Amino acid sequence: MSIHFLWYPKFRQRTFSTLQNHSTPAPSTTPKSTDEQHSFVAIFPDIVRDLKEVTDKKIRPEVISWFERALTYNVPHGKLNRGLLTVQTYKHLVSANYLTPYNIRLAQILGWCVEMLHGSFVLYDDIVDNSSTRRGQTCWHRLLDVGLNAIGDATMLENTMYNLLKKYFRSTDCYLELLELFHEITFISACGHSMDLLNTKNDVFSFSMEKYNATVVNKGAYYTFYLPFALALHLAGIKDQEVFLQSKTILLEMGHLFQVQDDFLDCFGKPEITGKIGTDIQDNKCTWLAVVCMQRSNEEQKHIMKDCYGINDPEKVKIVKELYHSLELPNIYTTYEEKSYDSIKTRIQQTSGVVPHRTYLQLLDTLYKRNL
Repeated sequence: MSIHFLWYPKFRQRTFSTLQNHSTPAPSTTPKSTDEQHSFVAIFPDIVRDLKEVTDKKIRPEVISWFERALTYNVPHGKLNRGLLTVQTYKHLVSANYLTPYNIRLAQILGWCVEMLHGSFVLYDDIVDNSSTRRGQTCWHRLLDVGLNAIGDATMLENTMYNLLKKYFRSTDCYLELLELFHEITFISACGHSMDLLNTKNDVFSFSMEKYNATVVNKGAYYTFYLPFALALHLAGIKDQEVFLQSKTILLEMGHLFQVQDDFLDCFGKPEITGKIGTDIQDNKCTWLAVVCMQRSNEEQKHIMKDCYGINDPEKVKIVKELYHSLELPNIYTTYEEKSYDSIKTRIQQTSGVVPHRTYLQLLDTLYKRNL
C-alpha cells in the first residue's frame, strides 16, 4: 500500500530534535535480521507500482512492461545490503519514539533507490565483462530477447530512482542534499568503473597498489558503504559536516576491505555460494590478488603472469591460480582480512559523536570472513 502522508515541517522538526537526545535509544537490530529484510522486500511491489504510475503518462505501455520486467529481474534478487544499511543506519540515528512506520517507510524508499543504482551498475559491469551469471541466474544481457538493449535498461534503472525521490522527498528540506548526493556518488562510481576498465588495457607489469586503491574506493566503496550511510544521515536531519567526514573515513576503509574480499571470492569462492562465476583473471582485472602476486613474484613468476593473465583460456587461468597458491596468497589474504578488521574496529572505537559505535560495528561484523 502506498503512503499518503504529508511531511509537515513541524513534525519534521520534532523528529530531528531527538538527535540531540540519545537517552532513549532505538532498539538494537541485527545487521540483516529476517524481519528487517522481509519488511524491506515487502514494499518492493509498491515501488514498482509507483514507478509505473509516474512514467505511465509519458511512455508507451509496451515500454512500461519492459521496464517493469527489467526492474523486477535485476533489482530485488541480490543480498540487498545497501538498501538494508540505509534503513538500519537511520534506525540507529533517531530515538525510538520517532521510529514511526512513516519514517521507516521513507528510509526503505531511499534504500530501494540505492538498490536501483546498484542494479544499473551491475548491468553495466556484466555487459562489459560479458559475465554469464549473476545472483544465481542468467545475466540480463545474456537473455535472447535482451542483448545490448540492457544498456538502455541500465540507464533507466539509474535514472528512475529520481522519480521516487521527487514523489516522496520533494517537500522535505533534505531533498536537494539527496539529489546532490546521488549525482555525486554516481559520477564518482562511474569514474571508478572507468579506471577499472582502463587498467585492463595494460599488462600486469603496470599494476600497482596505488592504482588498485584508487579504483576500488571510487568504483565501489562510495556507493556501497558511504551512500546508504549518508542518505540516512540526511534523512535524520544531521547537518554537521564533521559527522559526514568521520563516517566517510571509516566507511571507505570498509569498502576497501569489501572489494579485497570480492577479489578473493572471484578467484577462490564457490559459485554455488557466491552466485556468479569469477572472470577477473580472464578479464585482466587489476585485483588485489594480482597486485600482491606481482609484488611477491620473482622474475620468472612475473613472466608467467604476463603470459597467462588476461587470457580467456582455462589452462592459463589454472596456472595463475596455481601461482597464487604457490605464493601463499590465500594465507596472506586471511592475515590482511584480520588486520584490516582490527584496524577499522579500533578506529570506530576511537570515534565520538552522533553516530553510535554499534552502527559501524554491526556493519563491520557482516564483512568479517564473509564468503559471498
